[in-house]
Amino acid sequence: MSSTRPPVVAPNGVVAAAHPLAAVAGLRMLLDGGNAVDAAVAVAAALNVVEPYMSGIGGDGYMLISLANGTRAALDYVGPAPRGATLDRYKDDFKRLTKGPLSMLVPGNCSGWLTALEAYGTMDRARVFAPAIGYAENGFPLSPKNASFIEPSLATMDEAGRRNIAPNGRPPTAGEVIRQPELARTFRAVVEGGQDAFYKGPIAEAICADVQRRGGVLAVEDMAAYRAQWVKPITTTYRGYEVSAMPPPCAGVQFLESLNIIEGFDLAAMGHGSPDHLHVLIEAMKIAVADRTEYVARPDVPTAGLLSKRYAERRRAEIGMGRARPSRGDRWRRFEDMEAIKAGDPAALAHEQTTSFSVIDKDGNGVSVTQSLGGGFGSGVCAGGTGVFLNNFCWWFDLDPESPNAIGPGKRVNMCLNPAQVHRDGRLAICIGTPGGYGALQTVPQMVINLIDFGMNTQEAIEAPRFRAVIPIAETDVYFTQERPMDATNGTGVVVEGRYPDATFAELERRGHHVQRLADFTPAVGGGQGVAIDPSSGARIGGADPRRDGVAVGY
Repeated sequence: MSSTRPPVVAPNGVVAAAHPLAAVAGLRMLLDGGNAVDAAVAVAAALNVVEPYMSGIGGDGYMLISLANGTRAALDYVGPAPRGATLDRYKDDFKRLTKGPLSMLVPGNCSGWLTALEAYGTMDRARVFAPAIGYAENGFPLSPKNASFIEPSLATMDEAGRRNIAPNGRPPTAGEVIRQPELARTFRAVVEGGQDAFYKGPIAEAICADVQRRGGVLAVEDMAAYRAQWVKPITTTYRGYEVSAMPPPCAGVQFLESLNIIEGFDLAAMGHGSPDHLHVLIEAMKIAVADRTEYVARPDVPTAGLLSKRYAERRRAEIGMGRARPSRGDRWRRFEDMEAIKAGDPAALAHEQTTSFSVIDKDGNGVSVTQSLGGGFGSGVCAGGTGVFLNNFCWWFDLDPESPNAIGPGKRVNMCLNPAQVHRDGRLAICIGTPGGYGALQTVPQMVINLIDFGMNTQEAIEAPRFRAVIPIAETDVYFTQERPMDATNGTGVVVEGRYPDATFAELERRGHHVQRLADFTPAVGGGQGVAIDPSSGARIGGADPRRDGVAVGY
């Protein structure tokens, strides 16, 4: 492969993030003697300012940490549904889940950032929040992609949000400087008072009062009770590498199961971009989707069974190289299509044990983070004069009471964010992740496979053309704001970037895939950021996605 830019190769640390100013914020921490966790928190806060439509303190996320001393940790900071989020409040109106005052989970990012900083960081809050506060108070100039993401979201944003993001009463343009003084004040309060400053007291009270005035149910009790949780990563092996993801209710199981299934095929021999290569990946990922929709939202997820190599062997046998099978899609569905891929039965194998930006520092500590507001500016609610846009992650719930992922008071959602880390011989090799809704669970394995099976460098692996199997139900996917895919109601649809050979497209169609050819580069298939470590020299090799404003920087 080749890439539009070279990878960033550095002897010490590398930061790969979705916006150059956020990447520089993290690099400043490394240059000042901080570690990867300090840098990650600085990036996270800065992204709230410079990529406000996708990331912020009012959102949720996950963090994987791998320390040079062998410590591995996973931090879940996805808040639950508010306690007042009863199914009857939504009255079978899916739009109430997607935007507005009933669409937010309890925001977890603030707790996640500070919990990680307190446990493994070396700098104080003032140091790591300083770049974000500076960007918010002094302003930053919009890039063309900033402007293109902001414009379509203004229609679903409240008046307070438009005052902060479009103060001149029109969509802001590239080069225009945006200032966010309300958000800067909130950040200063968090620096002064820590988690309690956000989850208790005036900020929480202002946010919840505003949400409830609009008909929402987020309450101060929900905010006060929330704290991020340390959890144990789940892992599998892939061609001698150990691959880690977040445990349920994160949907990382889908990512790992798909790798287990794919491991039985010789992708390198098939050749990158060949019909066989893409067919195997598409079909394996549809199988893993079927299992995720059935099991991952349940209270007793059969994780060991789903990640069993024997189970993967059984599911792999369902893939026929000559035809595409229909999928029921990314959400649980009550009505059974007899031809569609069904969930398997991993319970019998349960006794077998087996979602972004990335940072690696000079000591070999690595952090992978995926966090989000959900859709563009989340719920569209910029609450209580705080400058905080609240997420709309309730949209990942279902409204069918029979679904294991049906919304309910205090319930945790089946979450698609999926940061990943890869180790080789016990040592960190790769930190990688992407945004993209449920599509992230298909993009991350494609990037990992590009690195491992096809020997690409990090930049090549991220830039290589990608696909996404299309959701075969007519529901809005908030990540397809730039380019809508077709409505593949037959369950065999796939959207594919246009850089694959014409013969590949023709052969996929012949096998029964309903293919929509996209632009050569499109954010409809995610926006990956990653850092790898060269196994022989220890050099850090960073890559960032040109589909967004991704940049990798190092020293």
